[in-house]
Amino acid sequence: MIEESMIREKFIKGYDCSQVVLSYFAEKLGITEEMANKVSACFGGGMMHGDTCGAFTGAIMAVGLKYGHWDVNTLLRQKEEMMNKYAEFRALFLEKFATNSCKELLGYDVSLPEQLEEALSSGRMLDFCPKVVESVIEMLEEIL
Repeated sequence: MIEESMIREKFIKGYDCSQVVLSYFAEKLGITEEMANKVSACFGGGMMHGDTCGAFTGAIMAVGLKYGHWDVNTLLRQKEEMMNKYAEFRALFLEKFATNSCKELLGYDVSLPEQLEEALSSGRMLDFCPKVVESVIEMLEEIL
């Protein structure tokens, strides 16, 4: 399990929530850490618009990599399993956080430069976001 302090260090280096979540599971999912970071890069900060939480989107990418439907011979069964795993994760997330909106969770709209600066200078981003990422990783440990 990754510790909150290690998550915070990744944030300080410039990684986003989505990248920290997906890269944590990269080896288990059969991809490199580099690929995980690249594919999840545009999902941080609520897809750069304060929308869906990056930790949430990183998690559903992990679910898709593990359970995503792709084989035409078993497509419907795979899709059902994937949808069940996604629903399980979503329920756990919303039970703990009540919303998956980055703006609502963080209390700042990080797509606006002045609010991003406030989120950073107040310490909220480096205090709250690593806790969300840690919780999401714990949830995924149960699901993947």
